Amino acid sequence: MTELLDQRGVPANHGHAAERATQDPTVGERFRTHTVTNQAPPLDGYDPLACDPALADAIRTEAPEASESALTRLAELARTVVGSAEGREHARLANEHEPVLRSHDRYGNRIDEVEYHPSWHWLMERSVQAGAHAAPWAPDAGPGAHVARAGAFYLMSQLEQGHCCPISMTYAAVPALRNDPELAARYEPGLSASTYLPGLAEPTGKAALLAGMSMTEKQGGSDVRAGSTVATPTGDGTYRLVGHKWFTSAPMCDLFLTLAQAPGGLTCFVLPRVLPDGTRNGFRVMRLKDKLGNRSNASAEIEYADALGWRLGDEGRGVRTIIDMVSATRLDCVLGSAALIRIALTEAAHHIAHRSAFGARLADQPLMRSVVAELAAEAEASTRLAFRLAGAADRGGRDERALLRLALPVSKYLVCKRATTVVAEAAECLGGNGYVEESGLPRLYREAPLNSIWEGSGNVNALDALRAIARSPESVDAVLAEIDAAAGQSSAFDAAVRALRAELSAPDERRARRLAELMGVCLQGSVLVRHAPSEVTEVFLAARFGDEPNWRTAGTHTASDAATAATLARVTPHA
Repeated sequence: MTELLDQRGVPANHGHAAERATQDPTVGERFRTHTVTNQAPPLDGYDPLACDPALADAIRTEAPEASESALTRLAELARTVVGSAEGREHARLANEHEPVLRSHDRYGNRIDEVEYHPSWHWLMERSVQAGAHAAPWAPDAGPGAHVARAGAFYLMSQLEQGHCCPISMTYAAVPALRNDPELAARYEPGLSASTYLPGLAEPTGKAALLAGMSMTEKQGGSDVRAGSTVATPTGDGTYRLVGHKWFTSAPMCDLFLTLAQAPGGLTCFVLPRVLPDGTRNGFRVMRLKDKLGNRSNASAEIEYADALGWRLGDEGRGVRTIIDMVSATRLDCVLGSAALIRIALTEAAHHIAHRSAFGARLADQPLMRSVVAELAAEAEASTRLAFRLAGAADRGGRDERALLRLALPVSKYLVCKRATTVVAEAAECLGGNGYVEESGLPRLYREAPLNSIWEGSGNVNALDALRAIARSPESVDAVLAEIDAAAGQSSAFDAAVRALRAELSAPDERRARRLAELMGVCLQGSVLVRHAPSEVTEVFLAARFGDEPNWRTAGTHTASDAATAATLARVTPHA
């Protein structure tokens, strides 16, 4: 018997026995023990753009020529997908029903396919249609395309982060592919298409494609130069790859950028899942990872069994070839963590707006208001900094490229680390309700550490910042110019900038995290001082700068009650 589903995908007869009981007044009165009160209503149907004025303001600042058309599209995405009851239910279902590996078909043929829940495909389709995967690379993309695309990615990341992995990898693959015009011409039209077409097929005959990346190995991790996969030339321009990869997310993508040791050294290759003759490539999915979070997304251990690959870039230049890809995915780590901070804030602000305790609404109680206002200032600082980086990617001039070289690793270091702390604080605002799966906060909490690990953990990014300081002095000049644009507005901020200059005068690996943290906070302070409302800036400066340690727990700042109240009102979803 086929079970009917309601609009949320829940069995339509779920709870009907209880409904029938309550419809009978005799039965209802007999068994009723209490009346449910003082619970926040469902957040379903809220508008994530309306309660996030920092997002709209950042887009107008970074892409003024394209902002209104971009915001019109984002408003539709926010209303119909991200804040909708349907979208939030699909996010839950995609994580509850995890991908399943099907290594063989019923006849014993090896197929190496991963089966996803329909809710995963629903999420993927919406992100692709919104251009979150590759809109800036489309032939008709104009100025501000990277900022507009960042807005879509940021919103969809608030809804569900797991599906954003292949969305991000597809975005990042295109600039790397452009190292070879022939390969770019072969795959770029499909990668930039706004249609979602799941299922494996020969890529050049498929109207829409997704790309993945497969870099790390068991013995190396972030040290990709330690890779042992071997690529042997075949004589016709292709290579045969034999080896393994330890983390390959979204293994059902159409093609992958991967690294292997060619005769000339570590080299980048394009490896399609289906070969030009229609046969499956030697891409073996050994097992799926059992991860802390990101459960909707399949991450696989794979082996290359004489897999066919096409060289991308020169032999021995593998790291240099993929550097643009790493830069793009790091930007998405910052955007994704800013999005996690924002949705955790939304859940907390919504809860305290409707929940009362000890005779007063939580949002009216000074201590709770201080805590959530600080989370709001953190969210605005992270969002504005992320979109400042997206704007630099859009403009792409020499100074902007120099800024990204240093600002990107320190921003990834700081914002991604803050996400875990903010989500934990938000869960605490809900109390015991926030520790229960139904609230959604546990899923956010399991998700929060991922971006801090992916594309280089904290130490990797802090050390990358040191390399940028040593090798690219123009990047230091660009970052300091960005920070100095806010000079003279706050004595505490100016003191922090002086401390940063002292750190830069004698960089030391043992202090690399301190330097990255200080630089990141100064960048956040600068964008707020210049662009945010004064009340938000006041809360952030009080929380992050001054004589006391900058890393206090939330709610210990000394900003005025007026600034605190205004900051909280700015971010609370409308009832």
